[in-house]
Amino acid sequence: MRRLLAVLWLPSLLTGALTACGDAEEARSTMTVRVLVRDINIRPEGVECAGTGPYTHFHNRAPFQVVDATGRTLAQGALSSGRAVSTFEEDLEVARVPTYCEFAVPVDVAARDAYRLVVDGHPPIALTLNSSEGPALVAVVPS
Repeated sequence: MRRLLAVLWLPSLLTGALTACGDAEEARSTMTVRVLVRDINIRPEGVECAGTGPYTHFHNRAPFQVVDATGRTLAQGALSSGRAVSTFEEDLEVARVPTYCEFAVPVDVAARDAYRLVVDGHPPIALTLNSSEGPALVAVVPS
């Protein structure tokens, strides 16, 4: 009887042990998701902003997810307020200039070959690794 119980329990124990190993926490890295929404508004540089026109889903508190190529959620949260950044590098010598709205949020993500950003249920946007200003996942909308 003991042998029969051992034979019946052994596959279950092995499956449980292998499953536990597969669920081990992956190493994660802290990065910043930076999205530049090219809405070309005229406003003072540095003020809080949100996307306009077809980009109104980019705003303070909009839910987002960073997903991998398979659609698995790696990080989620809510966008912070955007900040107006100048469209041009040169000083136009006026208080209000053409700007884009930039959003930046910190995330902890596992290493993947590809990342995408989903904002408020809209179609995913490809993110590119960029380390020019620290570790970041960057997108420009529209691309």
